[in-house]
Amino acid sequence: MFAAERRQLILEMVRANGAVSLRELARVVQTSEVTVRRDVRALEAEGLLDRRHGGAVLPGGFTRESGFPQKSHLATAEKTAIADLAAGLVEEGEAIVVGAGTTTQELARRLARVPGLTVVTNSLLVAQALAHANRVEVVMTGGTLRGSNYALVGSGAEQSLQGLRVSRAFLSGSGLTAERGLSTSNMLSASVDRALVQAAAEVVVLADHTKLGTDTMFQTVPTDVITRLVTDEPSAQDDRAATELQALADQGVQIAVAGPGGGAGSGAGGETTPAARPPRRDMPLPGQRRTHPGGPGPQPLRSAVSLAEQQQQARVADMRRR
Repeated sequence: MFAAERRQLILEMVRANGAVSLRELARVVQTSEVTVRRDVRALEAEGLLDRRHGGAVLPGGFTRESGFPQKSHLATAEKTAIADLAAGLVEEGEAIVVGAGTTTQELARRLARVPGLTVVTNSLLVAQALAHANRVEVVMTGGTLRGSNYALVGSGAEQSLQGLRVSRAFLSGSGLTAERGLSTSNMLSASVDRALVQAAAEVVVLADHTKLGTDTMFQTVPTDVITRLVTDEPSAQDDRAATELQALADQGVQIAVAGPGGGAGSGAGGETTPAARPPRRDMPLPGQRRTHPGGPGPQPLRSAVSLAEQQQQARVADMRRR
């Protein structure tokens, strides 16, 4: 395929979906990610699309939010691997909240097998995935239906979450950076996500590599409130993703990297990411900053580094070197 044909196809895919990962573009046009990245850079110079971390979006993508039909076809393999790994964090008899999104929908499909589980959600798609799970109780929030992502939003949804307390919140979003944390392009969705976070003792973010380093309009979860990030393994050429993962780890976020076949990813020498271990018990409640025990005030947590954490840091560092 000639460069002009390749770039026209790339542009058509981005226009049809709103956002497409470099991996998906390379697969469709049957070339390397390096070549696709060069094509995307050329199209950006012409003002036809915007580059984003690990992919490409329509111009003005900072404020644009793709609808569910577009999102459901993006990074499907990555979302499946992330959902497989995240489901291993949920225990029998737990009460959790699950936010709206295509990745959380994949997670919900796997939670149907967890007995005694209670799931609170504002997502019709999450509720639908669990509708026939006899051993799972589903609690829906109130609110106004937002058709683009099949989620309940507004004051009714937020008020229904008042007084609720669960062990974990599983959330997705439009972007994730170490500087601002998780963000989304819609104000109403962001407000409900913040209410979900306030109900949980621990916050787990599900974000594929295309969202790492992407910043959108409305912050939902600050970095210092995120307990764990479950993501997929970026390509060896994706230095920005490795840098962002390192920055998140430096701020105390536990990084769980799902391999292509699901489960924790492995690096050089077969070393496995220590992602599926139980969450740390020194994590603060939502709204609190990590502090030194007995320290002078809010500051990043710097507790003793366990062997597992050392292995995690080595894993992220190895990804960054590649």
